[in-house]
Amino acid sequence: MATYKVNPDAVAHAERLIDARQYVLTSDWGTVQPRAPEENAFLQSHSWDEYAQWHLGLTEGASDETKARYGFVYGDFRRVHRMGLISCHYRAAEWRHKEIELAAHDLLQRLDAVSA
Repeated sequence: MATYKVNPDAVAHAERLIDARQYVLTSDWGTVQPRAPEENAFLQSHSWDEYAQWHLGLTEGASDETKARYGFVYGDFRRVHRMGLISCHYRAAEWRHKEIELAAHDLLQRLDAVSA
């Protein structure tokens, strides 16, 4: 099983987006979660650093500037999705990636407080 560490740049990016009210509270995450075609389109006009900011986890041992390096996507490359954060939290808890789970939890609490 892959191991992950928290991507602090992604956490900071999500915090900025939440504070700027760039979020979606209700979405069908299974439908709007970026898939390979959306990821490839994003990478055609953005850097790997910008791509990384949308992923809460960094895969340990994976090479930088590869999709395998980045996990736990939380948004659609424009906005934070509440259901994306919930998905990250759930998946991280399921696979016992505690640092990712807690980062997603903290972001979800921040989003709920700002959107209340």
